[in-house]
Amino acid sequence: MTSTPSTVPPSGPRADGTRTVPRGCPLCEAMCGLEVTLDGRDRVVTVRGDADDVYSAGYLCPKGASLGAVDDDPDRLRGPLVRRDGELRPASWDEAFTEVDRLLRPLLADDRNSVAAYTGNPTGHNVAFTLLAGRLARSLGSVQAYSPATMDQLPQTVTAALLFGEPTSTPVPDLDATDLLVIVGGNPLVSNGSVGAAPDYRGRLRRLRARGGRVVVVDPAQTATAAAADLHLPIRPGTDLFLLLGLLHVVFAEDRVRLRAARDRVSGLAELGAAVGSWTPEAAGRATGIAPETIVGLARDIAGADRAALYGRLGTTLNRHGTLTCWALQVLNVVCGHLDRPGGMRFTRPVTGSPTTRRATRPARPFTTGRYHTRVSGHPEVLGEFPVAALAEEISTPGPGRVRGLVIYGGNLARSMPDSAAVQRALTELDALICVDPYLNETTRHAHVVLPPPGSLTRDHFDLVLFQFAQRNFARFSEPARPVPDGMLPEWDVLLRLCAIYEGRGPDTDPGEIDDEIAAALRRSVARGLDIDEREVVTDFPGRGPRRLLDMRIRSGPYGDLFGRSPGGLTLARLLDAPHGVDLGPLGPRLDEVVRTPSGRIELFAPQIREALAAARPPAVEPGSLLLIGRRDLRSKNSWLHNVDRLAGGPERGLLYLSPGDAEAYGIADGGSVTVRSTAGRIEVPVRVTDQVPDGVCSLAHGWGHDDDRARLRVAARRPGVNSNTLTDGTVLDPLSGTVQMNAIPVRVEPAPRPG
Repeated sequence: MTSTPSTVPPSGPRADGTRTVPRGCPLCEAMCGLEVTLDGRDRVVTVRGDADDVYSAGYLCPKGASLGAVDDDPDRLRGPLVRRDGELRPASWDEAFTEVDRLLRPLLADDRNSVAAYTGNPTGHNVAFTLLAGRLARSLGSVQAYSPATMDQLPQTVTAALLFGEPTSTPVPDLDATDLLVIVGGNPLVSNGSVGAAPDYRGRLRRLRARGGRVVVVDPAQTATAAAADLHLPIRPGTDLFLLLGLLHVVFAEDRVRLRAARDRVSGLAELGAAVGSWTPEAAGRATGIAPETIVGLARDIAGADRAALYGRLGTTLNRHGTLTCWALQVLNVVCGHLDRPGGMRFTRPVTGSPTTRRATRPARPFTTGRYHTRVSGHPEVLGEFPVAALAEEISTPGPGRVRGLVIYGGNLARSMPDSAAVQRALTELDALICVDPYLNETTRHAHVVLPPPGSLTRDHFDLVLFQFAQRNFARFSEPARPVPDGMLPEWDVLLRLCAIYEGRGPDTDPGEIDDEIAAALRRSVARGLDIDEREVVTDFPGRGPRRLLDMRIRSGPYGDLFGRSPGGLTLARLLDAPHGVDLGPLGPRLDEVVRTPSGRIELFAPQIREALAAARPPAVEPGSLLLIGRRDLRSKNSWLHNVDRLAGGPERGLLYLSPGDAEAYGIADGGSVTVRSTAGRIEVPVRVTDQVPDGVCSLAHGWGHDDDRARLRVAARRPGVNSNTLTDGTVLDPLSGTVQMNAIPVRVEPAPRPG
């Protein structure tokens, strides 16, 4: 077996033995630059914002400041675990991979689709996984692919595919130039944003106001961002689509359509205008609870602004009509002239390129879904994935084609997925559960083999996925801050050995063989794309590991040196010489590149949209029910960070927020406990009575419920909170993307029974 070398750059130790290493933060999408100071034994002393970073300029949030504590968490696994006689026990790496092979080989030989893969959120911050994701999927050869996308941003991706013909063509708000920012269902002052994140969001909004701009927030709750806005519209949960349709109605009815950059580049404009004809401000007001005159005023402001951007996040994606909502939001940007313009919604040009930075090699095809379907409920495939809501029934339902094996790359399904009770039962029914994860958590405690990766500070860091959502084109490459600990394997090697097992090569295959095959395939692809001889695709990093792949992708990208054809262009070596990052300029016009539809136009009213919109109705609320929404927390990111002391302190966060009016109506006191019931399950949770939520709405944070005594999360267990996904009904999905409805869940709330 070979091991990918993990070199630590020299950083000039000080007299006290400490040294400081610049690093990109891997804990959220803002991509801040950090300065990590370590002592002579490679222990983290401090983490500060990097004042010299070209992107974040010294900004630091509580999560980033805790990076050392995350990596050094004493509950992190220091070696593999293998289930023996019903118990997970320490094992060597060779023993662990031998067991993976023993468990998976017969399943894959019988039916490759009997083994599913779940790719968790942390992999998006991991360059090793993102470079190997395609090979892992092809090696496994199963259609049973799942990820958090159907609990997150997939409606935005589907919208990009329908409008522009390419799923990666998702625009981001030009925060530093806009004069009117409308945020629908997002709380970026707490989350730093997402799919358009930015360091120091509060500072950016402050500068927006200083230049005379305004911020409007559409959100049921009085979030931190809503409290800081010039206008907060407390919308009825799950009705954002109908507000956007009402805004579109006003734009068309008052002849305010102004395409600007999209002029002569759209189709379906007349059909769109006809489709929103019935959504008068009065009709939209009845659906949303927002006054008709407010809807008219906002529509006029958006249409009349020279520089405006409408940006939506989880409130727009995690409702019954997630894709339609994202579509309506982007269409409003288009018809009001705010797409591909300064201060509007703009497209990045990522450093490693994307399908829209390269010439098309074949005619564009219409975007379709449903190439295959799930066995039990017949859910269609969307962009190569099935809805996460289908996984439990695919495991638990007997019959041919049942999922019997599952590989999880960094995900806590028992807490993050809908209908948690069914998910946890399903995990116990698997013949093989393989987890690549650093923790023994509520999910991995069911595993047959756990393969723990070392901490993020031991690996190269490069935001391969997230650069496509940056506020400015830039690149940063971070070398490891410290070596891989003795007894651990680099994650690169772990993933390559899994590829070998999936392909039937056995557990003892040299992972370098697959590494070389991936590099050779990329070299051929790059040569074809640039129309050059394959021998010209050279790299300054011939050794195995991610760097030679990155070098080829950077050099062939839109800023690259094109292997000598563009002298002075970017290479990985240049990035290594610029540890604080390289500024590649502001976001500029890209509409001619990003539109890849068969017609060559922005398809405003695709057939899939037409059909879904005809069936869309505002949600009905039964008397006595409340609508449950989620809640962001500055010191948390899903369930990642709940086991870190310095982030776990402070006020209790596992509380149900309830309005004073509803508390009085249901006889519930502040600090008391309530029972919350939905069609999927029930929980008991303490209550905070607050005017941060309106009557008819309650709010609970996502990702908690660390009450499993077989998990090894000692800090999280002290304040476990409750699992909100016990209440999420996995049968209620957005029909266009398969995304589960995790907002606007109807629930009934009553005082919890007293003990005894």
